[in-house]
Amino acid sequence: MSIRRLSGEESQVLYSLLRVEQRPLHEILSQFNSAISPSRHFTLSSYLLILLQDNKVLSTTERLIAFALLVEAYSSQKPASNPFISFIVNASCHEGSEKVERAFILQLLGLDSSNSGKEFLKQSASDYVKGFDQSLHEFPPLDQLKQQYSDKVHLEPYHCLFKDGSVKNVVPDPDVPPSCDADSLEFDLRPGTKPKHGTGDKDEAVVGLLSNLSLEGLSPHWIRPLPPRLPIFDGELVWLNPDDNHELRWDYGMCVDTSRGAAVRDLIAKALKGAIAPAQQEQVLVELANDPKLVYHCGLTPRKLPELVENNPLIAVNVLTKLINSPEETEYFTVLVNMDMSLHSMEVVNRLTTAVDLPSHFIHMYITNCIASCVSIKDKYMQNRLVRLVCVFLQSLIRNQIINVKDLFIEVQAFCIEFSRIREAATLFRLLKSMESSE
Repeated sequence: MSIRRLSGEESQVLYSLLRVEQRPLHEILSQFNSAISPSRHFTLSSYLLILLQDNKVLSTTERLIAFALLVEAYSSQKPASNPFISFIVNASCHEGSEKVERAFILQLLGLDSSNSGKEFLKQSASDYVKGFDQSLHEFPPLDQLKQQYSDKVHLEPYHCLFKDGSVKNVVPDPDVPPSCDADSLEFDLRPGTKPKHGTGDKDEAVVGLLSNLSLEGLSPHWIRPLPPRLPIFDGELVWLNPDDNHELRWDYGMCVDTSRGAAVRDLIAKALKGAIAPAQQEQVLVELANDPKLVYHCGLTPRKLPELVENNPLIAVNVLTKLINSPEETEYFTVLVNMDMSLHSMEVVNRLTTAVDLPSHFIHMYITNCIASCVSIKDKYMQNRLVRLVCVFLQSLIRNQIINVKDLFIEVQAFCIEFSRIREAATLFRLLKSMESSE
């Protein structure tokens, strides 16, 4: 069960329910069930208990509503499930309580002799007090009531080791006599008069109690002295505190000339937009050869690679060669093999296959992409041109033994048959058959 403190909004809702003395009790209980979540019933009931333990905090009608809420919070369960049942039963027999309050509690518990059932809840708290007739009610002693009620719930007193040592949340004002009536008009503050002890905004004080008090009260603190230190023996390891005097190291890379990197970045930016002059191309290749790490800071990204391939394929080959075995290798090659097929992209892939060992799955992926591009293009002239390029490209890969024909034999053979009208496709087909027959 949650014992989190009441929020300001919950405090206002709870006290507003206690204040509506002119409203029928069953309507108040219905509003309590709809406004308060069942998971918070225990917490709100605990704060009601704090207010009920002191007879001066609430008025008579407010106390009746509070007791009704305490019983209603657990009305859907067995009486034994109500954690406040012992307090409620004891309050019904408390000699210092008003008769109307004791009779009301007995009716809530169903132990009253009037046998009126729940009809009394249709009255307001104010009407109940005004119409109360003591002669119609019996007030059994506590022992008899416990014996009578023991069939419904096992009453067991609650004991806490620190309860007697705790300071209660509500402490009586020593300047206000115990016998005084807190609701007397004598305590109303009149303009121009000196305030008496006990005067003030009672409603504000009760809401403040609900918002700021904890259920535990002010308990004594555990006394936890520091444990004594044990003596250190001769053979015992001693904790060492190493010195933190670190030696300064000079950063020799500081203030180094970075103009070379800036020049390469500028040239790469131009190379992405169009073909650059041969002299500029040579400058980029020389700078990349002198500083292999410059390729990571030249401003090229995988997304920009297709632009470099189309405008300056030689630079693209050089850059991709230096990216072999780098963390970004896979990302760059994936972009390359999936870009639109062109003469320059074939040139770049062809040069890479002779310069470095490309993973075979990248080459197969590129060939599949080229064949799909040839099949999907609608322009016959462009289709014939691309088919010739692909056939020449495949013949180069096969003759240089860069790919294993067996891996792509069916796909390439179907491509050659579909475009058998083109001379290069027929030549590629004869090459495949000759290799098949030689095996």
